[in-house]
Amino acid sequence: MGAMRESPEFQRIRSLVQAVNAPLAREVALGPGDDAAILSLSGSEFMVVSTDLSVEGVHFRREWLSWEAIGFRAVAAALSDLAAMAARPVGVLVSLAVPPELDARTLDEMAGGMGACLREQEAALLGGDLSRSPGPAMIDVTVVGAADNPVERAGAVPGDDLWVTGRLGGAALAARAWSGGLEPDPAVRRAFECPRPRTREARGLCAAVDVHAMIDLSDGLAADAAHMAAASGVRMVLEAERVPLHAALESWAQAEVALAVATGGGEDYELLAAVAPGMEVGAVRKLAGELGVELTRIGTVEAGSGVEWVGARGEVLEAPASGFDHFAGEETV
Repeated sequence: MGAMRESPEFQRIRSLVQAVNAPLAREVALGPGDDAAILSLSGSEFMVVSTDLSVEGVHFRREWLSWEAIGFRAVAAALSDLAAMAARPVGVLVSLAVPPELDARTLDEMAGGMGACLREQEAALLGGDLSRSPGPAMIDVTVVGAADNPVERAGAVPGDDLWVTGRLGGAALAARAWSGGLEPDPAVRRAFECPRPRTREARGLCAAVDVHAMIDLSDGLAADAAHMAAASGVRMVLEAERVPLHAALESWAQAEVALAVATGGGEDYELLAAVAPGMEVGAVRKLAGELGVELTRIGTVEAGSGVEWVGARGEVLEAPASGFDHFAGEETV
Protein backbone atom coordinates (compact mmCIF):
# COMPACT_ATOMS: atom_id res chain seq x y z
CA MET A 1 0.00 0.00 0.00
CA GLY A 2 1.37 3.42 -0.93
CA ALA A 3 1.60 6.51 1.19
CA MET A 4 -1.71 7.99 2.27
CA ARG A 5 -2.70 11.34 0.79
CA GLU A 6 -2.49 14.20 3.22
CA SER A 7 -5.89 15.09 4.68
CA PRO A 8 -7.44 18.57 4.28
CA GLU A 9 -6.97 19.26 8.00
CA PHE A 10 -3.25 18.51 7.92
CA GLN A 11 -2.83 20.40 4.65
CA ARG A 12 -4.21 23.47 6.43
CA ILE A 13 -1.95 22.97 9.44
CA ARG A 14 1.13 22.60 7.22
CA SER A 15 0.11 25.69 5.22
CA LEU A 16 -0.38 27.77 8.37
CA VAL A 17 3.00 26.77 9.77
CA GLN A 18 4.71 27.63 6.48
CA ALA A 19 2.88 30.97 6.26
CA VAL A 20 3.97 31.98 9.78
CA ASN A 21 7.58 31.31 8.76
CA ALA A 22 8.94 32.29 12.17
CA PRO A 23 12.50 31.34 13.12
CA LEU A 24 13.05 28.78 15.85
CA ALA A 25 14.93 29.97 18.91
CA ARG A 26 17.99 27.96 19.89
CA GLU A 27 16.04 26.49 22.82
CA VAL A 28 13.51 24.83 20.46
CA ALA A 29 14.56 21.19 20.08
CA LEU A 30 11.37 20.23 18.22
CA GLY A 31 8.85 22.61 16.67
CA PRO A 32 5.45 22.06 15.01
CA GLY A 33 4.44 18.68 13.65
CA ASP A 34 4.35 16.33 16.64
CA ASP A 35 2.03 15.96 19.64
CA ALA A 36 3.95 18.70 21.45
CA ALA A 37 6.92 21.03 21.09
CA ILE A 38 10.16 20.33 22.98
CA LEU A 39 12.26 23.08 24.52
CA SER A 40 15.82 22.51 25.68
CA LEU A 41 16.50 24.63 28.74
CA SER A 42 19.11 24.47 31.48
CA GLY A 43 19.76 21.12 33.14
CA SER A 44 19.02 17.65 31.80
CA GLU A 45 15.23 17.94 31.48
CA PHE A 46 13.33 19.17 28.46
CA MET A 47 10.19 21.28 28.66
CA VAL A 48 7.29 19.85 26.63
CA VAL A 49 4.47 22.21 25.62
CA SER A 50 1.24 21.71 23.68
CA THR A 51 -2.21 23.24 23.30
CA ASP A 52 -5.61 21.73 22.58
CA LEU A 53 -8.81 23.56 21.63
CA SER A 54 -12.30 22.22 22.43
CA VAL A 55 -15.18 23.86 20.56
CA GLU A 56 -18.85 23.35 21.39
CA GLY A 57 -20.60 21.53 18.57
CA VAL A 58 -17.34 20.08 17.28
CA HIS A 59 -15.66 18.42 20.28
CA PHE A 60 -18.54 18.37 22.76
CA ARG A 61 -22.26 19.01 23.02
CA ARG A 62 -23.87 20.31 26.17
CA GLU A 63 -26.92 18.07 25.60
CA TRP A 64 -24.63 15.03 25.86
CA LEU A 65 -22.51 15.93 28.86
CA SER A 66 -22.57 17.86 32.11
CA TRP A 67 -20.34 20.95 32.25
CA GLU A 68 -18.22 19.11 34.80
CA ALA A 69 -17.55 16.34 32.28
CA ILE A 70 -16.88 18.91 29.55
CA GLY A 71 -14.21 20.53 31.71
CA PHE A 72 -12.64 17.18 32.59
CA ARG A 73 -12.46 16.09 28.93
CA ALA A 74 -10.92 19.35 27.76
CA VAL A 75 -8.03 19.06 30.21
CA ALA A 76 -7.61 15.30 29.72
CA ALA A 77 -7.40 15.67 25.93
CA ALA A 78 -4.66 18.27 26.26
CA LEU A 79 -2.69 16.29 28.84
CA SER A 80 -2.78 13.27 26.54
CA ASP A 81 -0.32 15.10 24.28
CA LEU A 82 2.16 15.01 27.16
CA ALA A 83 1.57 11.27 27.52
CA ALA A 84 2.45 10.83 23.85
CA MET A 85 5.86 12.37 24.57
CA ALA A 86 6.35 10.45 27.85
CA ALA A 87 6.42 13.77 29.70
CA ARG A 88 5.53 14.42 33.32
CA PRO A 89 2.65 16.93 33.65
CA VAL A 90 3.62 20.17 35.38
CA GLY A 91 0.60 22.39 34.83
CA VAL A 92 -1.93 23.89 32.44
CA LEU A 93 -3.17 27.30 31.31
CA VAL A 94 -6.87 27.49 30.44
CA SER A 95 -8.51 30.12 28.23
CA LEU A 96 -12.31 30.21 28.04
CA ALA A 97 -14.61 32.01 25.61
CA VAL A 98 -18.19 31.53 26.82
CA PRO A 99 -21.59 32.79 25.67
CA PRO A 100 -23.55 35.03 28.06
CA GLU A 101 -26.09 32.37 29.07
CA LEU A 102 -23.39 30.41 30.90
CA ASP A 103 -23.60 31.78 34.42
CA ALA A 104 -21.06 31.63 37.25
CA ARG A 105 -22.51 28.37 38.57
CA THR A 106 -22.00 26.71 35.18
CA LEU A 107 -18.42 27.92 35.05
CA ASP A 108 -17.84 26.58 38.56
CA GLU A 109 -19.09 23.16 37.41
CA MET A 110 -16.73 23.23 34.43
CA ALA A 111 -13.85 24.27 36.68
CA GLY A 112 -14.68 21.43 39.06
CA GLY A 113 -14.21 18.92 36.25
CA MET A 114 -10.93 20.52 35.24
CA GLY A 115 -9.71 20.40 38.83
CA ALA A 116 -10.64 16.72 39.15
CA CYS A 117 -8.51 15.87 36.12
CA LEU A 118 -5.60 17.99 37.32
CA ARG A 119 -5.64 16.33 40.74
CA GLU A 120 -5.63 12.88 39.14
CA GLN A 121 -2.65 13.86 37.02
CA GLU A 122 -0.85 15.80 39.78
CA ALA A 123 -0.71 18.93 37.64
CA ALA A 124 -1.28 22.56 38.60
CA LEU A 125 -3.40 25.33 37.17
CA LEU A 126 -0.87 27.94 36.04
CA GLY A 127 -3.23 30.63 34.76
CA GLY A 128 -5.33 31.48 31.74
CA ASP A 129 -7.86 33.93 30.31
CA LEU A 130 -11.63 34.44 30.23
CA SER A 131 -13.58 36.17 27.47
CA ARG A 132 -17.18 36.56 26.41
CA SER A 133 -18.21 34.84 23.18
CA PRO A 134 -21.38 35.24 21.09
CA GLY A 135 -21.25 31.45 20.88
CA PRO A 136 -20.28 28.68 20.86
CA ALA A 137 -18.31 27.96 24.04
CA MET A 138 -14.60 27.35 23.49
CA ILE A 139 -12.00 25.91 25.85
CA ASP A 140 -8.30 26.19 25.04
CA VAL A 141 -5.90 24.27 27.28
CA THR A 142 -2.13 24.73 27.09
CA VAL A 143 -0.15 22.02 28.85
CA VAL A 144 3.39 22.18 30.19
CA GLY A 145 5.40 19.08 31.01
CA ALA A 146 8.95 17.90 31.64
CA ALA A 147 10.89 14.91 30.35
CA ASP A 148 14.47 13.65 30.40
CA ASN A 149 14.04 11.87 27.06
CA PRO A 150 10.84 12.96 25.28
CA VAL A 151 9.55 10.46 22.72
CA GLU A 152 8.59 11.69 19.25
CA ARG A 153 6.39 10.25 16.49
CA ALA A 154 9.50 9.97 14.35
CA GLY A 155 11.77 7.15 15.46
CA ALA A 156 10.00 3.90 14.56
CA VAL A 157 12.35 1.60 12.62
CA PRO A 158 11.82 -1.61 10.63
CA GLY A 159 11.59 -4.57 12.98
CA ASP A 160 9.83 -2.70 15.79
CA ASP A 161 6.68 -4.12 17.31
CA LEU A 162 3.58 -1.93 17.58
CA TRP A 163 1.76 -1.89 20.91
CA VAL A 164 -1.39 -0.15 22.13
CA THR A 165 -2.59 0.52 25.64
CA GLY A 166 -6.12 -0.20 26.81
CA ARG A 167 -9.11 -0.94 24.60
CA LEU A 168 -10.42 1.06 21.67
CA GLY A 169 -13.79 2.27 20.47
CA GLY A 170 -15.73 3.02 23.65
CA ALA A 171 -15.81 6.79 23.19
CA ALA A 172 -16.72 6.49 19.51
CA LEU A 173 -19.53 4.11 20.38
CA ALA A 174 -20.93 6.59 22.89
CA ALA A 175 -20.89 9.39 20.29
CA ARG A 176 -22.56 7.04 17.81
CA ALA A 177 -25.37 6.32 20.29
CA TRP A 178 -25.96 9.99 21.12
CA SER A 179 -25.97 10.90 17.43
CA GLY A 180 -28.70 8.30 16.92
CA GLY A 181 -30.83 9.71 19.73
CA LEU A 182 -29.97 6.90 22.15
CA GLU A 183 -28.46 6.87 25.63
CA PRO A 184 -25.09 5.09 25.57
CA ASP A 185 -24.20 2.16 27.75
CA PRO A 186 -22.76 3.49 31.05
CA ALA A 187 -19.35 1.96 30.35
CA VAL A 188 -18.95 3.62 26.95
CA ARG A 189 -20.37 6.88 28.31
CA ARG A 190 -17.58 6.89 30.91
CA ALA A 191 -15.03 6.22 28.17
CA PHE A 192 -16.19 9.37 26.37
CA GLU A 193 -16.69 11.76 29.26
CA CYS A 194 -13.77 10.75 31.51
CA PRO A 195 -10.80 9.71 29.35
CA ARG A 196 -7.62 9.01 31.31
CA PRO A 197 -4.49 10.46 29.72
CA ARG A 198 -1.79 7.78 30.00
CA THR A 199 0.92 10.04 31.39
CA ARG A 200 2.09 7.69 34.16
CA GLU A 201 1.74 4.62 31.96
CA ALA A 202 3.81 6.23 29.19
CA ARG A 203 6.66 7.03 31.56
CA GLY A 204 6.51 3.56 33.05
CA LEU A 205 6.54 1.94 29.62
CA CYS A 206 9.56 3.98 28.52
CA ALA A 207 11.39 3.12 31.73
CA ALA A 208 10.81 -0.61 31.19
CA VAL A 209 11.33 -1.09 27.43
CA ASP A 210 12.99 0.61 24.47
CA VAL A 211 10.25 2.83 23.00
CA HIS A 212 11.33 4.33 19.67
CA ALA A 213 8.19 6.34 18.82
CA MET A 214 4.80 7.06 20.34
CA ILE A 215 1.54 8.89 19.60
CA ASP A 216 -1.76 9.28 21.43
CA LEU A 217 -4.91 7.96 19.76
CA SER A 218 -7.01 11.11 19.59
CA ASP A 219 -7.93 10.89 15.89
CA GLY A 220 -8.31 7.10 15.84
CA LEU A 221 -5.84 4.24 15.37
CA ALA A 222 -6.14 4.24 11.56
CA ALA A 223 -5.26 7.93 11.21
CA ASP A 224 -2.73 8.14 14.04
CA ALA A 225 -0.80 5.09 12.81
CA ALA A 226 -0.55 6.86 9.45
CA HIS A 227 0.77 9.99 11.18
CA MET A 228 3.47 7.96 12.95
CA ALA A 229 4.37 6.06 9.79
CA ALA A 230 4.77 9.32 7.84
CA ALA A 231 6.84 10.97 10.58
CA SER A 232 9.12 7.92 10.88
CA GLY A 233 9.37 7.21 7.14
CA VAL A 234 8.25 3.59 7.52
CA ARG A 235 5.32 1.29 6.78
CA MET A 236 3.17 0.01 9.62
CA VAL A 237 1.54 -3.41 9.25
CA LEU A 238 -1.46 -3.73 11.57
CA GLU A 239 -3.16 -7.06 12.34
CA ALA A 240 -6.92 -6.43 12.38
CA GLU A 241 -7.77 -9.35 14.66
CA ARG A 242 -5.33 -8.16 17.33
CA VAL A 243 -6.88 -4.71 17.79
CA PRO A 244 -8.22 -4.66 21.39
CA LEU A 245 -11.90 -3.73 21.11
CA HIS A 246 -13.86 -2.14 23.93
CA ALA A 247 -15.99 -4.80 25.65
CA ALA A 248 -19.17 -3.24 24.22
CA LEU A 249 -17.87 -3.91 20.68
CA GLU A 250 -16.63 -7.48 21.16
CA SER A 251 -20.03 -9.10 20.69
CA TRP A 252 -20.94 -7.28 17.47
CA ALA A 253 -21.92 -9.71 14.71
CA GLN A 254 -20.32 -7.54 12.01
CA ALA A 255 -16.68 -7.66 13.00
CA GLU A 256 -15.63 -5.25 10.24
CA VAL A 257 -18.07 -2.61 11.52
CA ALA A 258 -16.81 -3.02 15.09
CA LEU A 259 -13.24 -2.63 13.82
CA ALA A 260 -14.15 0.54 11.92
CA VAL A 261 -15.69 2.05 15.06
CA ALA A 262 -12.66 1.11 17.15
CA THR A 263 -10.04 2.36 14.69
CA GLY A 264 -11.78 5.34 13.12
CA GLY A 265 -13.77 7.02 15.86
CA GLY A 266 -10.96 8.57 17.87
CA GLU A 267 -11.27 10.11 21.35
CA ASP A 268 -9.71 7.04 23.01
CA TYR A 269 -6.58 8.85 24.24
CA GLU A 270 -4.74 5.55 24.48
CA LEU A 271 -1.17 5.20 23.19
CA LEU A 272 0.35 3.58 20.12
CA ALA A 273 4.04 2.80 20.66
CA ALA A 274 6.76 1.44 18.40
CA VAL A 275 8.89 -0.76 20.65
CA ALA A 276 12.10 -2.69 20.04
CA PRO A 277 11.19 -6.37 19.41
CA GLY A 278 11.72 -9.21 21.84
CA MET A 279 9.20 -8.68 24.63
CA GLU A 280 8.13 -12.11 25.89
CA VAL A 281 4.49 -12.82 26.74
CA GLY A 282 5.25 -13.23 30.42
CA ALA A 283 7.18 -9.95 30.54
CA VAL A 284 4.30 -8.15 28.82
CA ARG A 285 1.80 -9.46 31.36
CA LYS A 286 4.06 -8.45 34.23
CA LEU A 287 4.56 -4.96 32.82
CA ALA A 288 0.84 -4.53 32.13
CA GLY A 289 0.12 -5.45 35.74
CA GLU A 290 2.67 -2.97 37.02
CA LEU A 291 1.29 -0.19 34.81
CA GLY A 292 -2.35 -1.06 35.50
CA VAL A 293 -3.32 -1.06 31.81
CA GLU A 294 -3.66 -3.69 29.09
CA LEU A 295 -0.84 -3.90 26.53
CA THR A 296 -1.54 -5.48 23.16
CA ARG A 297 0.84 -6.09 20.28
CA ILE A 298 -1.07 -5.22 17.12
CA GLY A 299 1.55 -5.19 14.39
CA THR A 300 5.07 -4.52 13.18
CA VAL A 301 7.10 -1.85 11.43
CA GLU A 302 8.58 -2.49 7.99
CA ALA A 303 10.55 -0.56 5.40
CA GLY A 304 8.28 1.40 3.10
CA SER A 305 5.51 3.89 3.68
CA GLY A 306 1.86 4.08 4.73
CA VAL A 307 -0.24 1.64 6.75
CA GLU A 308 -1.20 -1.88 5.70
CA TRP A 309 -3.92 -3.95 7.37
CA VAL A 310 -3.70 -7.74 7.34
CA GLY A 311 -6.00 -10.59 8.38
CA ALA A 312 -5.39 -13.70 10.45
CA ARG A 313 -3.76 -15.54 7.51
CA GLY A 314 -1.65 -12.58 6.46
CA GLU A 315 -3.99 -11.49 3.69
CA VAL A 316 -4.11 -7.78 2.92
CA LEU A 317 -7.40 -6.17 3.98
CA GLU A 318 -9.14 -3.02 2.92
CA ALA A 319 -8.25 -0.26 5.38
CA PRO A 320 -10.97 0.55 7.94
CA ALA A 321 -12.39 4.05 8.20
CA SER A 322 -9.82 6.75 8.84
CA GLY A 323 -10.05 9.06 11.84
CA PHE A 324 -11.63 12.42 12.51
CA ASP A 325 -10.74 15.33 10.23
CA HIS A 326 -12.01 18.85 10.94
CA PHE A 327 -12.05 19.65 7.23
CA ALA A 328 -13.20 16.32 5.79
CA GLY A 329 -14.97 16.66 2.45
CA GLU A 330 -12.65 19.35 1.07
CA GLU A 331 -10.57 18.76 -2.00
CA THR A 332 -7.10 17.36 -1.41
CA VAL A 333 -4.09 18.19 -3.55
